[in-house]
Amino acid sequence: MSKPAASVAPPGTAPRSADDVLALLRASGGRATPSRRILLDALFESEGHCTAEELAAAVQRRAPDVHLSTIYRNLEELQRLGVIVHSHLGHGPATYHLASTAHAHLICEECGVTIEAPGELLRGLAKAAKEKLGFVIDPYHFAIQGRCARCSS
Repeated sequence: MSKPAASVAPPGTAPRSADDVLALLRASGGRATPSRRILLDALFESEGHCTAEELAAAVQRRAPDVHLSTIYRNLEELQRLGVIVHSHLGHGPATYHLASTAHAHLICEECGVTIEAPGELLRGLAKAAKEKLGFVIDPYHFAIQGRCARCSS
């Protein structure tokens, strides 16, 4: 499997606005298109993890002619630049959110709540996986299933 392209944005630093991202896109040779601007606005306005379809619906409310394939291409480019990351939170489709400091995703199997836990929560596991197996964990990409405090009591 090939390695993804290197991020242009420094790891763990999320741009603060759609304008910051558009500047990053231009600096990397990309274009600041109206559909990208609308997608970025949707990402910055979102409450967290969104599927491509949810983002497409938000974009299409403002610009009905933007196709889902355009959304996917833009998400891939934003991920390549390190602006967003995608995660697999359970059995559903991948979700996307703005890059930030590393965090773990904990999903309650009972009620479905998603908890974003600080990255240091997995630090011991990550260290052991690297030392014993030579494996580097990507905390953004997956979720740990279990039961939240409300459902386990």
